[in-house]
Amino acid sequence: MEIPERSVMYSEDQYIMISALQHYVFCPRQCGLIHVHQLWQENHFTSKGNVFHERVHSEECETRKEKTTERGLIIVSKRLGISGKTDAVEFVDEKDSKTILPVEYKSGKPKHDKSDEVQLCAQALCLEEMMNVEIERGALFYGETKHRVYIVFSDELRKETEDIISKVHEMVESGMVPPPKYEKKCSSCSLNNLCMPKLSGSKRLKSYIEEIYSDYEETS
Repeated sequence: MEIPERSVMYSEDQYIMISALQHYVFCPRQCGLIHVHQLWQENHFTSKGNVFHERVHSEECETRKEKTTERGLIIVSKRLGISGKTDAVEFVDEKDSKTILPVEYKSGKPKHDKSDEVQLCAQALCLEEMMNVEIERGALFYGETKHRVYIVFSDELRKETEDIISKVHEMVESGMVPPPKYEKKCSSCSLNNLCMPKLSGSKRLKSYIEEIYSDYEETS
């Protein structure tokens, strides 16, 4: 596996958070609202995830025989312009070689999209660049199923991840956030009330704005 060269590295102020990639796969508009407009709102899904990750990050470095687990590592890729923090990275000594396995913990269950896989692959890309190594696979641990799923970092997944990174950079640099589009998954989004996906049509949005002004005039 050859890491493609980039003629111009990103500066630190251009870095995007690795979590933005997961947001983009779930919904490009959600990604834009969070990482362009700096909007955020908690719901029971995000609160549950925060508590779960706090427990993971509270655990210290652990060594068992040939395996050492490091938690909360700060990782970056200057080539791709991304940064973040790992949940855990396992370093396993196997005879004359050392295997590196990034592990991401999720409070729920496996998703229907590739958001978790892309996030994990981005972590691997950072670790590869920082440590000058190749990482073949990582793992996703899901709290609901209490099961670890191994993800192979194929050429296809690597390309998809880098394409998404480029798209997020373009969105952040342009400041252009996609318009709302209502889908079934919107009900689980913490930004549903701020996004207003059911008001994507111009007439419905105009009606909503007129209603707000009407209520304001009546109470003023």
